[in-house]
Amino acid sequence: MTDRGQDLRLVEALLFASAHPLDDAALAARLPEGSDVVGLVAELTEIYRNRGVNVVRISGGWSFRTAPDLAPRLNLERVLARKLSRAAIETLAIIAYHQPVTRGEIEEIRGVVINRGTLDTLMEAGWVRPKGHRQTPGRPATWVTTPEFLLHFGLDNLTDLPGVDELKAAGLLDSRPSATLGEMIAEPESATDEGEESDDELGDDEPGADDAGEPPETEMPAS
Repeated sequence: MTDRGQDLRLVEALLFASAHPLDDAALAARLPEGSDVVGLVAELTEIYRNRGVNVVRISGGWSFRTAPDLAPRLNLERVLARKLSRAAIETLAIIAYHQPVTRGEIEEIRGVVINRGTLDTLMEAGWVRPKGHRQTPGRPATWVTTPEFLLHFGLDNLTDLPGVDELKAAGLLDSRPSATLGEMIAEPESATDEGEESDDELGDDEPGADDAGEPPETEMPAS
């Protein structure tokens, strides 16, 4: 077997054995010096293109993932301990599209005061984390998404987040009288989309409740 063939087998083994995506640098560290990492990954990707598993780029690295067309046959039913509230989903969307963002900025966009448990829930899921402080009075903490967020939603990086038009086309934005998800994810100066997400699609809790065991969020007074 040629040296390149052996290198290809090594890349395949590394991706198979790793619990997390491996970037080019991580692969190069295990390969002989001067190896064509980009070319090897491209070749392996082509080999697995029509297989039951594919080589895909996700969260800034490379990993094996089951072929998308086989997903319906691989779904497993499981009982979820709890669903995300509408408040948690809206908060996650704001952080994803506006990061780094402070708690106060999230509240300003949503128009309601965030219950403490909302951010706690997203942190427990591993999707958001605090990162540094805004250089303004009080130095409030800023929030960003995590690599686990990218992994869970199948994104390579944040530029892969869908835009408002894509969400509308997928039927994820619908009208409702409160602040719209379209406004939350758009740039502040251009937040004029009227599409919104319905309560059922957002997975709201019962009326009058936000996160489990917490009082409803308080609307912020109009300025």
